[in-house]
Amino acid sequence: MRHWLIKSEPDVFSIDDLSKVKREPWTGVRNYQARNSMRDDMQPGDLALFYHSNAVPPGVAGIARVAGAPYPDPTQFDPESEYFDPKASAENPRWMLVDFEFVAKFPAYVPLQQMKEDPALEGMAVLQKGTRLSITPVEAKHFKRLCKLGGWKVEA
Repeated sequence: MRHWLIKSEPDVFSIDDLSKVKREPWTGVRNYQARNSMRDDMQPGDLALFYHSNAVPPGVAGIARVAGAPYPDPTQFDPESEYFDPKASAENPRWMLVDFEFVAKFPAYVPLQQMKEDPALEGMAVLQKGTRLSITPVEAKHFKRLCKLGGWKVEA
């Protein structure tokens, strides 16, 4: 099993929103590296840290799980969508997504500043200067540490 960090602005879609709907397609990703992670590397059952970006403060709010195989992002075909891509077609989709399902909301929100100050999280992609990707891989040791900081017991 691999681990990931997925970012969402909480005023757009939060961990509480995922808790309510239970499962959500991760639409609108328009970065090739993030798309490639979903298309090529994510597997059903992988766990992801749900990170609230553009929040005060930003940080990790909980856990989501990859809930299925990748498939074309339907927003790329919708001219009314802000994520419409005129170069995409049903025969040749450019953008893929996976569904995520709710696993847990952390009892304790883990703010970005706390993450930066924790030596056990050194090297984590989200803490690197200039890293703005909405989806990044997470090492198992970093995943476990963040779960501990958030007060969530990792299931063996």
